[in-house]
Amino acid sequence: MTGNAVLRLVRFLTSRSIDLWIGGGWGIDALVGSQSREHQDLDISIRAEDEPAVMELLLDQGFAIATDWRPTRVALVHPDFGEVDVHPIHFESDGSAWLPDLDGGRFVYPATAFTTGRIEGTQVPCISADLQLTFHLGYEPGPKDRADMATLAGAGLVELPEEYDA
Repeated sequence: MTGNAVLRLVRFLTSRSIDLWIGGGWGIDALVGSQSREHQDLDISIRAEDEPAVMELLLDQGFAIATDWRPTRVALVHPDFGEVDVHPIHFESDGSAWLPDLDGGRFVYPATAFTTGRIEGTQVPCISADLQLTFHLGYEPGPKDRADMATLAGAGLVELPEEYDA
């Protein structure tokens, strides 16, 4: 997934009144303002009530469902764009949100988790560095996880916990 493809997809969805926030590797790169590594996919959080419209829009554009772990995530693939992981989040009146997990729990997005960053010089909505770090805790980090967290730490956006020490 290239930066250009990310921007095209963001413009496509936002021009149709879909709110989204970029997470994962591209979200981290947006926070630091430059691409740190190649990305196989794009993670987006959307409003849960927009999920049917997002699915219809993407399927109409030639995406196909690759993994369906709803209500937590659905991954769609396109031969030209790559993979998009859609995470439908439910907003509360205080601006916080939550994503159901597969075990009946919730991943909480504090109201402060919604911010902006830059991809190829273009401002994009994304998930905060603190929430990115939170999402990376609780499991054994792989090489990409370590690289992503090192990117955030190197930019002074987070302080890494012990499990991320080299």
